[in-house]
Amino acid sequence: MNEQANISLIKQAYDAYGRGDIPTLLGLAAQDIDWELPEVEGIPFSGKRHGVSEMADFFRILAECQEPREFQPDRFIAQDDQVVVQGHGTFAVKATGAEFSGDWCHVFRIAGGKIASFKEYDDTHQAAQAYRPRGAGAGITAPQPSVH
Repeated sequence: MNEQANISLIKQAYDAYGRGDIPTLLGLAAQDIDWELPEVEGIPFSGKRHGVSEMADFFRILAECQEPREFQPDRFIAQDDQVVVQGHGTFAVKATGAEFSGDWCHVFRIAGGKIASFKEYDDTHQAAQAYRPRGAGAGITAPQPSVH
């Protein structure tokens, strides 16, 4: 596939996700897809997965844990078999009620007209804070500056 066809494939994937059409999204992936997000303690959908069934688990767990308030891919950059997408989003964590926002970058590799790999880069600190139960670490206080 050429670079414009690769971008078109990835845009189809984002459109399917935006409609909540996970079966269509999964159909765009290679059976042996590698799926990776940064590993974040306390966030059950983070980390590495392999294969369409584990990718399906990712989307099931993601939907159980958080709700997108805004999810916007802004820029698509393609070279050879890679598509890089820059975007931003805001998400609400169902367990804590907290929201977090930030920019993200997704890197896809295309092979045989299918998504062969996905890797996400984002600000994991924001997400980790939003997933932390309320009151966690409440007994720990930062040193206060002395005032003279």
